[in-house]
Amino acid sequence: MGYVLGLDIGTSGLKGILLNGKGEVVASASKEYEVLNPKRGYSEQNPEEWYRAAVLVMKEIIKTMPDAAGKIEGISFSGQMHSMVLLDEHGEVVRNAILWNDVRTTKQCEEITEKLGTHLIEITKNKALEGFTLPKILWVQENEPDLWKKTAHFLLPKDYLGYRLTGNIQMEYSDAAGTLMLDVSNREWSKEILNQFNIDVEICPQLVESTAKIGELKTELTEELGISNSISVFSGGADNPCAAVGAGIVKSNQAMVSIGTSGVFLTYEENGDKEYKGQLHFFNHVIPNAFYSMGVTLSAGSSLNWFKKQFAPNDSFESLLENVNLIEPGSNGLLFAPYISGERTPYTDSDIRGTFLGIDISHTKDHFVRAVLEGITFSLRDSQELMREHTGKSFNQVVSVGGGAKNKDWLQMQADIFNTPIVTLKTEQGPAMGAAMIAAVGLGWYPNFEECSEIFVQIKEEFKPDSAAVKKYESIYQNYRDIYPAIKKISHQLVN
Repeated sequence: MGYVLGLDIGTSGLKGILLNGKGEVVASASKEYEVLNPKRGYSEQNPEEWYRAAVLVMKEIIKTMPDAAGKIEGISFSGQMHSMVLLDEHGEVVRNAILWNDVRTTKQCEEITEKLGTHLIEITKNKALEGFTLPKILWVQENEPDLWKKTAHFLLPKDYLGYRLTGNIQMEYSDAAGTLMLDVSNREWSKEILNQFNIDVEICPQLVESTAKIGELKTELTEELGISNSISVFSGGADNPCAAVGAGIVKSNQAMVSIGTSGVFLTYEENGDKEYKGQLHFFNHVIPNAFYSMGVTLSAGSSLNWFKKQFAPNDSFESLLENVNLIEPGSNGLLFAPYISGERTPYTDSDIRGTFLGIDISHTKDHFVRAVLEGITFSLRDSQELMREHTGKSFNQVVSVGGGAKNKDWLQMQADIFNTPIVTLKTEQGPAMGAAMIAAVGLGWYPNFEECSEIFVQIKEEFKPDSAAVKKYESIYQNYRDIYPAIKKISHQLVN
């Protein structure tokens, strides 16, 4: 075996990792690029930046590992979901990409919901939210009709990069599921939705599996990079399922909790018959014929960042959290709801706002810090509970990644609140690892993702639930669930 290269097209930059057949990262590189905000609520990028970043990252990796120039066998991608790229008939970009975190499309979301009602969830398994691709298309139709007339294709970021590297246009299922135009269960573009909004099916790319070979690296690129062999390029997947695969989430009794700026609780689903009624995201997976469900906490790590910035600006995160183990579970009656920027799961409420509840004269900074960590984790448990309530799903393992995996006290807290063993990874590479694994499976190095994960994904530590803490948190969590309905009315009045 030679090497596989995983490229992750993120919002703020592109990361590349080079792995050998044993799943060892032998080189890595990254390149940042700019997010454009031409108006309030707008978030855009020039797709050319992704291509330039990819070329620079590949050059740096080959410089670090010179033998890679003749030993890279496959490349694949992960990418930010939903972000829309429009191409004309010549394959040229029509306008800047409108990103997943752009919120200009509230009116279009309301239109989609009004016209399709609950049928939208029956087809796509998801509600109409500003982040999805369909509302962005409707916005361009309404506000930039001349540009829409020029449009011959739409793509998502990793598919655009695949097109630039190979010259071929396609989209795989996990990203297509995030467009709000895919019939998720039947794995095909929904003609009903396309017809409803006057979108020609010819604009929609051909659908392929994540492990499908979409071409080979262009000759001019191999020459520029000094590559001596042909390199197979595989379609890749959306960032969240790639991160899940990269964390070894390949069975239905596993889940991943990812705590970054936002938080994600995600699990593997074997089939498409789950009915979460839009309360959870439900998408096609990068694993062929599989699916995944996912809940999102909008302000996870950002809640902790906010608290540190406002009340402990001179502390490091390590010193901020060093005494949380001295505070008993429940923070002596102090509860925190992390709705400081609204909430996604399970409420889909942009106007709700956070709160500290139960402040007592005895509370110290350490009580507040622990309450913030507990509140973030309670919010993520909301997603776990929806999975249990709708399908009876239970877990024997949760893999914790991101900022929430960097502190042992918080990891134990997660084990106790989820009442599930928590494990961390020896090497946490995020979505780029999943992209590399797609290339490895696509090349036939491994027959499936389960066998690939046994080699590529290694567990570092395990944190088991403490029965006494589990019992205490069960009661506290029920109190936490009462916070949202209690503060909803006044929060909306204050925001509006």
